Formats: sequence, structure tokens, C-alpha cells
Amino acid sequence: MSSDTGPEPWRLRSEALLAALRRARDLVDRHYAEPLDLDDLARVAGYSRFHFARAFRAVYGETPGRYLTRRRIERAAELLRWANLTVTEVCQLVGFSSLGSFSTAFRDFLGTSPARFQRDAHRSGPPPIPGCYVLMFGAPAARASRSAISEKPGTATDV
Repeated sequence: MSSDTGPEPWRLRSEALLAALRRARDLVDRHYAEPLDLDDLARVAGYSRFHFARAFRAVYGETPGRYLTRRRIERAAELLRWANLTVTEVCQLVGFSSLGSFSTAFRDFLGTSPARFQRDAHRSGPPPIPGCYVLMFGAPAARASRSAISEKPGTATDV
């Protein structure tokens, strides 16, 4: 960095790109259970889908789609380990629309089926949290749709 001219132009572009990629990655981390596609992520970053995909892979070492799938599988593993939910319920809670694609992705990432993973975790760990608690308080999409106004009795939304 030169003291009289400020940061080099390439450094400013690089920092702007990293900030844009972080915004997209943060979106995945917050909304992994919702339908997200490459266009959504590129829009948040402010780049074309092709430039975004290349830059994301160069910075994070995996494609945006693989990152989203990994985050979903990580969350699924937590739910299977700690909650008393079926594999199908977990599949839907983390954003997969197909049990088959969920099971295949789970096996690819963790080397075992979701059912076996859950069975082994429940056999060796503490008792799981009842699924009704997880469904009431732990589903990201359901949590995001509730607001203080919609929970108050007698409001316009109770009609």
C-alpha cells in the first residue's frame, strides 16, 4: 500500500469481491432450509451467475451448490443425532425435496446412511430431544414466518 495514493485498485476490487461472496455465503448459512439457487446467490453478491460461481469456488474451494448441500447435511446430522425425528422429517426440515437425493448426499458426505447414523447416535448418546419441540422451535422456515403481531390473539391475522 502506498501512503500517498491509498490502497491499490486490485486490492479494493479483491476486498469488494470477498465481501460480496461472504454476503452470499451468509445467506446460505441463514436460509439453508429454503429453496436457493445459483441465481439467488449471485444476485445477493451482485455478480453474474458465472462469475459468481467461479469466484466462489476459487475462494472457498467448493461450488456454491456443494456448499449449500454440505450445510444442509451438517444440520441434518445434528438433527438426526439430537432430535427424535424421522429421517423424512429431517430431510424436509433442512431443505431437501427428495428423500432419495437427501440419502445419497448424506452418504456421500458422511459415509453412512441417515438411518444408520441416527441409530448409532441414539444408541451411544443421550436421549434425543422430542421431535415436537424441534418442530415448534427449531425449524428455520417456521421460525422466520412468525412475528409478534401474528402471535397476538385478536389481530387481523386471526380471522
